[in-house]
Amino acid sequence: MKLHRIVALLRKEFGQVVKDKKMLPIIFVAPVLQLTFLGFAASLDVKDIVLVVCDFDKSVQSRQLLEHFTNSGYFTIEESTNRYGDVQQSLDNYKASAALVIPLDFGKRLLRKEPAKIQMLLDGSAGNTAAITMSYASQIVMGFSSQVLIEQMGGVKVKGGITAEVRAWFNAALKHRNFMVPGVLVLILLLTTTNLTAMAIVKEKEIGTLEQIMVTPIRPFELILGKLVPFTLIGFVDVCLVLLVMVFGFGIPIKGSILLLFVLTGFFLLTSLGIGLFVSTISRTQQQAMMTAMFGLLMPMMYLSGFVFPIDNMPPLLQFVSLGIPMRYYLVIARSIILKGVGLETLWPEALVLLIMGSLILFASVKRFRKKLD
Repeated sequence: MKLHRIVALLRKEFGQVVKDKKMLPIIFVAPVLQLTFLGFAASLDVKDIVLVVCDFDKSVQSRQLLEHFTNSGYFTIEESTNRYGDVQQSLDNYKASAALVIPLDFGKRLLRKEPAKIQMLLDGSAGNTAAITMSYASQIVMGFSSQVLIEQMGGVKVKGGITAEVRAWFNAALKHRNFMVPGVLVLILLLTTTNLTAMAIVKEKEIGTLEQIMVTPIRPFELILGKLVPFTLIGFVDVCLVLLVMVFGFGIPIKGSILLLFVLTGFFLLTSLGIGLFVSTISRTQQQAMMTAMFGLLMPMMYLSGFVFPIDNMPPLLQFVSLGIPMRYYLVIARSIILKGVGLETLWPEALVLLIMGSLILFASVKRFRKKLD
C-alpha cells in the first residue's frame, strides 16, 4: 500500500467536492438549516390552545370558570358565541382546537349546591394535541370545582361540584395514526412526484438523450407536457393505493367526498411537479437532484407544514414562513376531508391558495426549463 496513491486519491475526491459549487450548499448549509428548523419547530408541547366558548348561562360562576381557563396560560379565548352551530364551524375550519359549552342552568345549580355539567369538545383530528388539551381542561375544571365547594361549605369539602363531559370529534378514540396516516399520504405524494420528475429529467441530461430529443420536431412545450403527464398519473395512482391501505388496512374511513379529494390533489400536484421541474434545472446529476430536493426543499417543508409538529407552537417567524409552504394547505385539505368530512364550502380558502401557489410555481419552473432548453 503506497501512501502517496491514497493521498492523490483523497486530493482528487476533495477537489471534486470543492469544484462542485452546487453541492457545497447542500453539504454545509443544509444541515445547519435542518437543525435550525427542527430545533424551533420540533415541539410537541401544547400551548395557547385556541378555545371557542358557547356560554348559555352568562352568570358570575360561568365567568369565573372562563377566567380559570384563561389564567391557566394554556388556553386563549378567540371567539364567544350564543349558537351551538358556530362551535362545529369553528372546529371544522381549524379556527379553534377546543370548545367549551356552558349550559343555561350552570350558575343556579352551583348556588343550589347541585352537580353542574359542562361540555368540552375537542378537535380529535390532531390526536396528540387533543389528548393533552383534555388533560389540561380536566385539571382546570377539577380545580375550579374544588374551589367552589370549599367556598360554599366553609372549608369543608363535600360531594357535588362540576362534571365535565369531554368529547373528541372526528377521532373519538384519539388514535394518533388517524392523524398521521392522512399526513403520510401527503408526504408520499410530495416525495414521489417531486423526486421522480427531477431525477427523470436529469437522467435524460446525463445520458445525452435530452439533446437528441431537442433536435427532433418536438417543441419544448410538448416535451414538458410529455414529461409531466406520466408523473401526474403516477401521483393519482399512489393516492389510490394509499387510500386503499388506509381504509382496509388501518380501518380509517373517508368521511368526505373522494372526488373533491382527487380534484384538490390535482392542485397540489401542480406544486410538486413544479418543484421537481425546478430542481432539474439547477442539477447536473441524479444524485445532486435528489439531495437538493430532499435536503434543500422537502425536509424543511415537512418540518414547517404541520405534518408532525403543530404550527401554532412554532416561533412567529417560522409560522410566517409556513404560509408559503404548499404542503401546509394540502395537509389541512386531506385531514379535513378524510377525518372531518367537510366540503369545499369550508376548504375553499386552502384550495384557492393551493391553486394559485401551484400554478405560479409550475409556470415559473416551466419558463426556467424552457430557457435551459433554448
